[in-house]
Amino acid sequence: MKQFLSRLLPKSMRPGVVTIPVVRLHGTIMAGGGQFRPTLSLASTAGVLEKAFSYPDAPAVALSINSPGGSPVQSRLIYKRIRDLAAEKNKDVLVFVEDVAASGGYMIAVAGDEIIADPSSIVGSIGVVSASFGFTEMMKKIGVERRVYTAGQNKALLDPFKPEKKEDVERLKALQLEVHETFIDMVKERRGGKLKDDPDLFTGLFWTGKKGLSLGLVDALGDIRTVLKDRYGAKAQLKLITPPRGLFGRKLGLFGSSGGFSAPDIAGAAAAGLIEAADERALWGRFGL
Repeated sequence: MKQFLSRLLPKSMRPGVVTIPVVRLHGTIMAGGGQFRPTLSLASTAGVLEKAFSYPDAPAVALSINSPGGSPVQSRLIYKRIRDLAAEKNKDVLVFVEDVAASGGYMIAVAGDEIIADPSSIVGSIGVVSASFGFTEMMKKIGVERRVYTAGQNKALLDPFKPEKKEDVERLKALQLEVHETFIDMVKERRGGKLKDDPDLFTGLFWTGKKGLSLGLVDALGDIRTVLKDRYGAKAQLKLITPPRGLFGRKLGLFGSSGGFSAPDIAGAAAAGLIEAADERALWGRFGL
């Protein structure tokens, strides 16, 4: 009779069955979120993280990460939210790297109590990068004059339509060094004595998961299903946590779904989407993906 009644219950409620919430953190990291493709930010991930950590009987939360990086601020905000929830709910955090956890993606990964990667994953890239274009010669060729009026001599710093100034580049590099130091401190705090003494570790280089294991950037090699089943039993259930969906299956934003879009809205979103796609392609392309 007990067996019969047990079968009527959902698998996650049956005796001896452990449910592990899984959150997929996949995409580039930027504030605001992409118009046409998924991106990661605190706003886009806070809800699913809260839900995952709210499972009372789950001993751990699993995070699947696949990100080439992006905004250092959003990366750190996501990292901090994960650590705050882990402490509040007393949960272990297991991070599983898919194709890549690099730069800001690796910053999020170090929120894990353990990092498990595929041998061919890309990990690391502990550095800071800024990229832009210079259009000064093009402006001359097409006969366009750039006119910028500012209150404050540094307000038009690194204007891509004006010749680059040495002092502007030095200012940018100083800012990058500060952000880089914050990143390094986070990695050292979380990885501690696991890190090997390698001079290239914080230079922005990246490695395979297999090499990352020997450097102390990851703790083990494996995949999410195998590791969780081995650790929590063959009956362990992996529960994918997804954002709520509104009417017609559209994912809800931070404040719900929008009522409609005008033609200028759509055109503006399309233009923004092209820029986002180019930026995203450049980030993934750095890692051969």
